[in-house]
Amino acid sequence: MLKVVNRVKPASKALVFAACMAAIGACSPIFKNHGYVPPPEDLAKIKVGVDTRTSVEETIGAPSSSGVVRDSGYYYVTSRVRHYGPKRPKVVSRELVAISFDQGGVVRNIERFGLEDGYVIVLDRRVTDSSVEDKGFLRQLLGNIGNFNPANIPGVNN
Repeated sequence: MLKVVNRVKPASKALVFAACMAAIGACSPIFKNHGYVPPPEDLAKIKVGVDTRTSVEETIGAPSSSGVVRDSGYYYVTSRVRHYGPKRPKVVSRELVAISFDQGGVVRNIERFGLEDGYVIVLDRRVTDSSVEDKGFLRQLLGNIGNFNPANIPGVNN
């Protein structure tokens, strides 16, 4: 009888161990941060009713976006997104600082919102409904019988 000896080299064991550790490490979540929100100590430097748009920009920096209606306010937004393997990325935290101004450009209010304060807003497109979706060609054609009025023909005088 021939005895088979299975000898695994230590280098092969190390290679298999390294491959297993790389596979486990590839499944760890990856976090990405987007945007900028000034820290609370910088926001404390802004005085409501005293500071203006230019002094706010000098103190905490330019906003990531501003109001649509005639520069109504400054908005600073930051998000933290978790990517985990092949799954869809998930927003785990979001913070928004809204600084509103009065008509003279003086700070009126400073508000801070988190992800828990948000509401889901469904955006829908405005689409004109067609009245012919349930009618076939013949029904549309025959439906016009009796609706003919010679006065509606252009160029015909009454």
